[in-house]
Amino acid sequence: MKRLGAWRALPFFADTWPDICDVLKNETAPVLPPADDIFAAFARTQPQQTRVVILGQDPYPTPGHAHGFAFSASAQTRPLPRSLSNIFKEMEADLGAAPPHADLRFWADQGVLLLNTALSVRAHDAGSHAKIGWHVLTQQVLAHLDDQPRAFLLWGAHAQKAARDVDPIRHLKLETAHPSPLSARRGFFGSRPFSRVNDWLQAQGHQAINWSNPPEAP
Repeated sequence: MKRLGAWRALPFFADTWPDICDVLKNETAPVLPPADDIFAAFARTQPQQTRVVILGQDPYPTPGHAHGFAFSASAQTRPLPRSLSNIFKEMEADLGAAPPHADLRFWADQGVLLLNTALSVRAHDAGSHAKIGWHVLTQQVLAHLDDQPRAFLLWGAHAQKAARDVDPIRHLKLETAHPSPLSARRGFFGSRPFSRVNDWLQAQGHQAINWSNPPEAP
């Protein structure tokens, strides 16, 4: 909790998190991501740093993939999670390049909040924690980020429903199909989200996001 910084002030952490915590503790199946990583995206990207929100559905249900950042996985993950593979295909088509590995935390360091509508899942059971209260956190995060114009990439029906109150005039609001293999061809491919976000950021006087070239580790 101490790593959450300004996010810690959201009412969710006092009002709703204790009940979710009880659900997670009583699960008999493994829960993903590991407990220490559930709020990793919030610890890495504070509200005042957030310029872009990418909103998905829930963490990867494959053990070893989810590490607390939507659509991201550790750099050693091979093969790529299928949704991330499709994200990189779209980035190649949009920008002509994509990252060399699955770790997207360098996006978070540039102000991209990598968020899912649920922050936990049972291993091998996608959507299993969609109704345990995580929607309260999503709503509070989006309301908190309404204080200034930001870009919102809403990938899939769950994200679009959660962000229905995001003002498309005040913010850049891009709604497409989820990059999952089940839906990517129904509107994710060809949506050019990365260049569109960068064009909008630069029009707002902000620096573009480096989507494809992670810095070399020191």
